[in-house]
Amino acid sequence: MKIYLDDERPTPDGWHGCRWPEEVIQLLNADGVTHLSLDHDLGDDAHGTGYDVVPWIEEQVATTNFQPPNLLASDV
Repeated sequence: MKIYLDDERPTPDGWHGCRWPEEVIQLLNADGVTHLSLDHDLGDDAHGTGYDVVPWIEEQVATTNFQPPNLLASDV
């Protein structure tokens, strides 16, 4: 699965659109994510940004056998 996190741009064909970091993390926990595109500014920094996913991935790599997906620029 390819995940596209963005609040304004349309989700490209073949990608699964997400609006908030917790949605992305839930899908990453389910496994099967091959590509990840993270927009930083999601319109509500108090709720979260695309960057919030990165430390979660780092922690999972360091503490579990998590294999991170390919990270791409948000202008896929």
